Amino acid sequence: MSPFERRLGLLDQPANRPLLRQVLRGIEKESLRVDAAGNLSQRPHPRALGSALTHPSITTDYSEALLEFITPPSTSVTDTLATLEQIHRFAYQVLDDELIWVNSMPCVLGEDADIPVARYGNSNIGRMKTIYRIGLGNRYGRLMQTIAGIHYNWSLPDSCWEVLRADDGADQSLQEYKTARYFGLLRNFRRYFWLLLYLFGAAPAVCRSFVRGREHSLIPFGDDAHSLHAPYGTSLRMGNLGYQSTAQQQLNICYNGLESYIANLRQGLTTPYPPYAALGLKDADGGYRQLSKSLLQIENEFYSTIRPKRTSDKGEVPLRALGQHGVEYIEVRCIDLNPYAPVGIDAGQIRFVDTFLLFCLLSESPPTSPDEHRLLQSNQHQVVYRGRDPDLKLEILGREQKLTDWARELFTAMMPVAATISAPRRSTRQRWRATRRWQRSRWPTRPRWKPPTRWISRNFSPPITPSMISIRIPERPAPRD
Repeated sequence: MSPFERRLGLLDQPANRPLLRQVLRGIEKESLRVDAAGNLSQRPHPRALGSALTHPSITTDYSEALLEFITPPSTSVTDTLATLEQIHRFAYQVLDDELIWVNSMPCVLGEDADIPVARYGNSNIGRMKTIYRIGLGNRYGRLMQTIAGIHYNWSLPDSCWEVLRADDGADQSLQEYKTARYFGLLRNFRRYFWLLLYLFGAAPAVCRSFVRGREHSLIPFGDDAHSLHAPYGTSLRMGNLGYQSTAQQQLNICYNGLESYIANLRQGLTTPYPPYAALGLKDADGGYRQLSKSLLQIENEFYSTIRPKRTSDKGEVPLRALGQHGVEYIEVRCIDLNPYAPVGIDAGQIRFVDTFLLFCLLSESPPTSPDEHRLLQSNQHQVVYRGRDPDLKLEILGREQKLTDWARELFTAMMPVAATISAPRRSTRQRWRATRRWQRSRWPTRPRWKPPTRWISRNFSPPITPSMISIRIPERPAPRD
């Protein structure tokens, strides 16, 4: 029996099955405000939505027009989605004639300087948040501040960790054990997250205004003068058109343990980067251009598909809190907005991600080598641009394998995890039926249901364009309470 089978069997015991019902999840959903024509809003954050600095559920992210809706941690998928829907309903009541853009890649954009930077008031913390975003604009361009996505926060309850630690015979403290195992999850996630891009990537197209003056390999939608796409693409925001930085590649962040992870990030926070140093901290009028001249202004500037997280106290630096107290939860950052789900994500996606994360956590997770790190980056690039190509092959150390074959292997390995997660509320027969239904609905050789396939298969042609469809989706009346 493998360690994975032993751990899963332990959690599948009748006495332990209810523990998985205590998994905590929370969602941070970003969306742009646009006008009726699909242009980026130039209005300030609506006062009726509350303070972007202090509101617990509604804030802004990088741009003043980029809303962020936040749900509290919850053990219920239904409650999480209900809360997110309530936030959407409230926001629409005060947005007047504006709409919420349903896609991860942005709407029609003007010049880079026309994209408004988020403002948080004149307090020290408010000014710091704004200056950080000004720095991002100077470093990467403000266009990058209009990309949106889903951030999915997830943690296993301590009761589960206690069971797993006892079975492993670990002599670490509970928090040390949790941190080590969470980093194992991070490594496995980075090995397999291409599957999430393949299944849930929903950004195969962009408005021409987003790539104006930039090199790219995208092609037009027929005679559509507004949109470009990658015919086999999945999630362009996860490629070199999104939050990718050649400067950050030299960091080579190590996920083999907490100490190495923190050391690499601290190096980025303290190492001056000549191009950023050339920008200077202030302009000629004394206004700040950035927070620092280092490769990273703050740790959050390092963009990754998944992060280890720790809640910090007021005034406590997040990286210090993580180093002193260990990992509390993980944050998945590679999920596109689902334009066909009213709130950008649905229950099926959430339950799949829960299954995927638990699979990554329970599986053996050897350290990542520099060679494997390079292969993972290559696989990500391939799936971003060619993920729906039926002949695409990905690299595993020492060999190549078709994406669909590898996906089928992962689905087979995850099936018992799906059955265990569903166990607390189902009989044996119900579990079998649920598992088979999950298998049939998600089988990777049947890609027609996936968001990018649905998007491109709309057969766009003038006068109907992708941008027009993006506007029409939020115009549909919301279901009645």
